[in-house]
Amino acid sequence: MTGGVRGVGLGLRWDFIDELVRRTAALEQGRGDGPLRRLPIDFLEVSPENYMSRGGAQPAALAWLAERYPLVTHGLTMSVGGSDGLDRDYLDDLGRTVRALKSPWHSDHLCIGSVGGRKLHDLLPVSFKEANVRPIAERIEHARDAVGVELAIENISYYWHPGRAEMTEAAFLTRVCDAASCGLLLDVNNAYVNALNFGFDVDAWMREAPLERVVQIHVAGHEWFAVEPTGLGEARPPRSPGAMVIDTHGAPVDDPVLALLGRVLERTGPVPVLLERDQNVPALDVLLDEAARVRAILDRSAPKDPTRS
Repeated sequence: MTGGVRGVGLGLRWDFIDELVRRTAALEQGRGDGPLRRLPIDFLEVSPENYMSRGGAQPAALAWLAERYPLVTHGLTMSVGGSDGLDRDYLDDLGRTVRALKSPWHSDHLCIGSVGGRKLHDLLPVSFKEANVRPIAERIEHARDAVGVELAIENISYYWHPGRAEMTEAAFLTRVCDAASCGLLLDVNNAYVNALNFGFDVDAWMREAPLERVVQIHVAGHEWFAVEPTGLGEARPPRSPGAMVIDTHGAPVDDPVLALLGRVLERTGPVPVLLERDQNVPALDVLLDEAARVRAILDRSAPKDPTRS
């Protein structure tokens, strides 16, 4: 299912796409007639919604990069946990885009992303109830058939649960993945953030989650904010009294998250790991340095060659 996607990748963002094209082209020109040279990135992850049905420079840059880096697609708006019918036009457009980019699978979030035909531009949690398992699995199966590649669902960060849960999130993920025979895109930071906010043991969560179904892992940064009567207040130091942690994707990956990644990779083996950054996006070289830290952890999870001393 990997389709050549392995190692450590970056979530492709418009903040650095032009720089990535420029530097990749410069490496190629310096190489001459030999194999293509690339920056130390093994793959790129793309949100198709940012490029579908658009023209201009950005889709052209994406097409150029797709010839040089393996790509995997990660959606934002499928809403597999919702009750609206899946948008057929969206799925048709998504399928064309995914196949054009030769993504070996497509992933999206296990969440509610639309209500009454309106996109929420947010990822709302579904209720962890047995009655929700089969309807969500059927939506995943429908989407997989429409898009034409395997699907994986991602665990989200959430800050409330709709109603009384009948099982843990990890158990619910297992039930849905089994019912839909789909993969899991494991977001390590999301699990860590939820564990801090809800006070559970994230390692116990990982032991219950269907890690055997993991096809890819996400890591990202989070930040702490004061909780005010009207909502979130100013940024606060980690674990400040009265503060909560938010999955902002706006900071470097925290050391405890990297440590958790290492423990998870001991169980999953060296699956592809994706570094996400959506807010306060730094220079490309800063992201490459952070990706190198992730790569060192991933390399330690690779099976050792018994023939080497």
